[in-house]
Amino acid sequence: MYDRKQLFLGSEQESLFLWGARQTGKSTLLKTLFPNALWFDLLISREFKRLTAKPDILRETVLANLNVMPVIIDEIQRIPELLNEVHWLISNCGVRFILSGSSPRKILRSGANLLGGRALRYELYPLISVEIPDFDLMRAINHGLLPRHYDAKNPQRMISSYIGNYLRDEIVAEARLRDVGIFARFLEVAALTNGEMVNYANIASDCGVSAMTVKEYFQILEDTLIGRYLPSFQKRPKRRVITAPKFYLFDVGIANNLLGRGYIETGTELFGKAFEHFIYQEIYAHSRYSDNEYPIYYWRTASQLEIDFVLGDHEVAIEVKATEQATTRHLRGLKAFAEEYTVKQSILISNDPLPRLVDGILVLPWKVFLDRLWAGEIM
Repeated sequence: MYDRKQLFLGSEQESLFLWGARQTGKSTLLKTLFPNALWFDLLISREFKRLTAKPDILRETVLANLNVMPVIIDEIQRIPELLNEVHWLISNCGVRFILSGSSPRKILRSGANLLGGRALRYELYPLISVEIPDFDLMRAINHGLLPRHYDAKNPQRMISSYIGNYLRDEIVAEARLRDVGIFARFLEVAALTNGEMVNYANIASDCGVSAMTVKEYFQILEDTLIGRYLPSFQKRPKRRVITAPKFYLFDVGIANNLLGRGYIETGTELFGKAFEHFIYQEIYAHSRYSDNEYPIYYWRTASQLEIDFVLGDHEVAIEVKATEQATTRHLRGLKAFAEEYTVKQSILISNDPLPRLVDGILVLPWKVFLDRLWAGEIM
């Protein structure tokens, strides 16, 4: 059992949606926080068939149990029609609902009732370092951070099954894609560009489809919470900057498996890429779990000066290097960014043994950085 950081800050007694990819631990979290809730699990076939055939059973059941709060509906995207009943119960009876699901795509695309702003939106992500006692970086990088995968002695079959059963089959079915083979190929190519700038034309050429189809596939990954864009920072640039976004899959272990990386060792190029991806997962989760929900960007100029992450309105600039001894050459991007923008903190995250201050830039061991991040000392 992990002590999760998603505590629905700011929700008070409001109804809410909780979205998250499969196996991030949504049901476990909700059962821990709300052990006495009235629960409807739409993954149970009998429950699904019953409520599909007669959605007003939900209203009848809730009205007979108004002393039991909140009401949780798990996998709400499977029956979007239930949202009409939910809306009525919130408006007329003050019922608090928690609506959990692995993908908002079906609801968004179906034109279903979105409750008119009566439910706040939250997400649950894979595990983060502060949720794991005796956190093991190499285990996180090689296993990924979905709870079952991180805990497993040998997670490769689990991850392969996850990719086959969920990423390929279920998402293909939900998105109503006709060609499973092309989408499977797209997933592999998208993994190759994980953490890189997205070039739709190149990916389309590799997959044998149009650039428009590739854009649609990326949108499917974003809608189903399997990946997200990292936009470029473009505020009042003095230098010419790259505007194309980057794209990250939601979990480093999934990316590793799609790429067939095998076991990743420290000191390798693959470790550097996975290490950056891991840091991004931590920063993104922090930005969404905290009260101060701040945007994240990357910055790159046409002359190849780059930093990995810009937090907020250029308050914090971050570069990630897997090196065990950062040198001044690793600071070029941070220095260039600080010449253009006022930065509160410039940070190089590395595997250095101890923090250092070099030319006004903090060189922080990754563990120190994460401790400060989750203590609220970075943003």
